[in-house]
Amino acid sequence: MSHPKADTGSPEKKPAEEEAPRSAREIRLVMVGLVVTMLLAMLDGLIVGTAMPTIVGELGGAEHLSWVVTSYTLATAASTPIWGKLGDLYGRKGIFLTSIVIFLVGSALSGISQDMTELIGFRALQGLGAGGLMVGVMSIMGALVPPRDRGKYQGMFAAVMALATIGGPLVGGFITDHLNWRWTFYINLPLGAVALAVVVVTLKLPKVRNKARIDYLGALLLTTGITSLTLITTWGGQEYAWGSKQILGLTALAAATLIGFCYVEQRVKEPMLPLSLFRNLNFTLVSIIGFVVGFVMFGSTVFLPLYQQTVQGASATNSGLLLMPMMFGMLVISLVVGQAVTKTGKYRIYPIIGTIVMTAGLLLLSTLSTDTSGFASACWMVVLGAGMGFLMQITMLVAQNSVELKDMGVASSTATLFRTIGGSFGVALFGALFNSRVTETMNERLGSAAAAGGSQGGDPAQLSPAALKALPAPVQDAYHHAVANGMHTVFLWGAAVAVIAVAAAVFVREVPLRGAGTPPSDAEGGEGGAGGEGDAAGKVGKGRKGRKAAAADTIEASAI
Repeated sequence: MSHPKADTGSPEKKPAEEEAPRSAREIRLVMVGLVVTMLLAMLDGLIVGTAMPTIVGELGGAEHLSWVVTSYTLATAASTPIWGKLGDLYGRKGIFLTSIVIFLVGSALSGISQDMTELIGFRALQGLGAGGLMVGVMSIMGALVPPRDRGKYQGMFAAVMALATIGGPLVGGFITDHLNWRWTFYINLPLGAVALAVVVVTLKLPKVRNKARIDYLGALLLTTGITSLTLITTWGGQEYAWGSKQILGLTALAAATLIGFCYVEQRVKEPMLPLSLFRNLNFTLVSIIGFVVGFVMFGSTVFLPLYQQTVQGASATNSGLLLMPMMFGMLVISLVVGQAVTKTGKYRIYPIIGTIVMTAGLLLLSTLSTDTSGFASACWMVVLGAGMGFLMQITMLVAQNSVELKDMGVASSTATLFRTIGGSFGVALFGALFNSRVTETMNERLGSAAAAGGSQGGDPAQLSPAALKALPAPVQDAYHHAVANGMHTVFLWGAAVAVIAVAAAVFVREVPLRGAGTPPSDAEGGEGGAGGEGDAAGKVGKGRKGRKAAAADTIEASAI
């Protein structure tokens, strides 16, 4: 059933002098604000996580500890697609600045919380703003920099990711030990002020006038569905058993709301997430790859430090440093790939290489044992990081190149959402597999009663390094083997999931990247835009009129 297209609210016609492409200097100035904002978004969770024991000690309410994280995660995931759509409808700059302000207000309020209930509520507000930070960064970069030139800048974002992963726990530990846990929230304020000032002064985007009605029903259904999925992955196997009525009820709710969402989106004039985007083969494929990358990355970053601390005896103090080999591989390859894409305009080979290398890294890590040296495990982490380095920015690049400029925000938010949901599922599934294998191995080596007694009556899969040292030597040895077996199971299953990404990457098509001031070539016809129609690429091949329209779209993309 076809429906009339909504008024997309095209930007007002700008004076000719404003239609020239941005200079490299202008773009670099804006990138300062975007990079600081991205750092702000990524550092928060890592810094706060380090301070959580101290926070609970002062505020009490340890039974609600998980909600400090869950409320933030839920708000972030649920708001991500909404921020993207609002940016498309009402202008990316204003919406982006709004998300930064909400994040900073939530940070300030979290810092003055007097009890756990207040902290949970303020963390939810902070998460609401955080949902727009990453989406805003990616969609604004997509509007400022043509896909062909984006490789010049993607190394910055890879570097920020590595810096945040390594430096976050270090900063959190320093603040907790030498200042006060409240500064884990207050530190966001000066960073956010810098980001706000830079974006306000340097970012110039055309004003958008759009009279389209917001898809409130679609937003409600999508938010409910995402919230249910996030709760399933957060609670499943932890708060509630996977077969409990709570998890089964959430599963039914997620299925019902997401089916209802798909039904509604096909009938509204301005859908919250246009399903037509998924008619584009490349967009669908890179969404699948992004899901798998999130699945692997978040699962790995949770369980690798556990192995290094318990089996290899690494210190937990500088936990961020334990992931440095993986971040190093990711950073170097991301820089090389970015420059290569900018130089050649070709990208199809990189998802294929990346997914294969990522799968190889997971297979290598599945061989971890009690005898594996730190050097060997570091080398295998480099391989895994290199695989992800081929994919982290390329997936976003291809997603943005597959849609019209007016859908840049929703494309960016969708790509981000798939990676986030993939990460949630990865941590949940890896956690269930790991816990099951550790418990099984402990029972095999010690017997069920001895294993339970050795772990002081608790879950043998949840021993901390400190608690482990207090146990008898035979129990420690059994636990070391149990963790190694758990890692084998986790990464073997991770490799099996990564094969899905390999299969998806093979079918990605080489659609020419839009370049600064260069209209798409005829080879793009029918593949460059959502559903193969409506964007610059879709207009190619329809005669002189179509070529003029394609060129106009490209000039607009370059100008803003």
